[in-house]
Amino acid sequence: MANRYLDESLETTESGALVTLGGEESRHAVQVARLRVGESIELGNGRGLVARGVVTVAEPSRLSVEIESVRTEDASTPRFTLVQALAKGDRDELAVQAATELGVDAIVPWASARSVSRWDAKKAEKGRARWASIAREAVKQSLRAWLPEVAPLATTKQLPAALAGTRVLVLEPSASVRFGDLDLDGRDVALVVGPEGGIAPEELRALEAAGAELVRLGDGVLRTSTAGPAAIAALQTALGRW
Repeated sequence: MANRYLDESLETTESGALVTLGGEESRHAVQVARLRVGESIELGNGRGLVARGVVTVAEPSRLSVEIESVRTEDASTPRFTLVQALAKGDRDELAVQAATELGVDAIVPWASARSVSRWDAKKAEKGRARWASIAREAVKQSLRAWLPEVAPLATTKQLPAALAGTRVLVLEPSASVRFGDLDLDGRDVALVVGPEGGIAPEELRALEAAGAELVRLGDGVLRTSTAGPAAIAALQTALGRW
């Protein structure tokens, strides 16, 4: 299996073209992955384009690849969005990583009422960038053709507008509707996952009033780091993608 690297500036190319990577990507490829001249590699732009080729120059500051084949993968439909509440430790980051590997299309950091972790104005962009970096690495590891977008931090009041046109499913252990009993109707799906202490009752009421559906995953209670990825895996299976 070829190694996969990302170059968001990569545009449509053709067989025989020479593509060069620099910066962190070339350094990682040569010094960490130990790529050498003659090895196969895949380059993606995170927007469906994937080019496969052979390394012709392998230096920490420059990695050149002669393209052998190019393909374009359509974005999956329906789309999945993970609304992940900020959580203590690295649990929210673990959710971002796993959700990306499992096929999420967009991620919304959520400042829920019970989130222990807090992003002030200064931390918000740094935190979003950190999540975007985690998603980027997960795309490379899982060989995905599409890079999920990480949206700016949202409050509970901002969620309905941010998720307009999407079927919103709130993962709530006390809900009467089982996730497996849902009738998937082809709409894009947003999965809302609360923090360690769960979603506050007033937030559940506000989300329901805005049209969200409360659903539960099984009879147990999953951690905030595993609930979203588990739901994405269930959706992938239900839609016949797996």
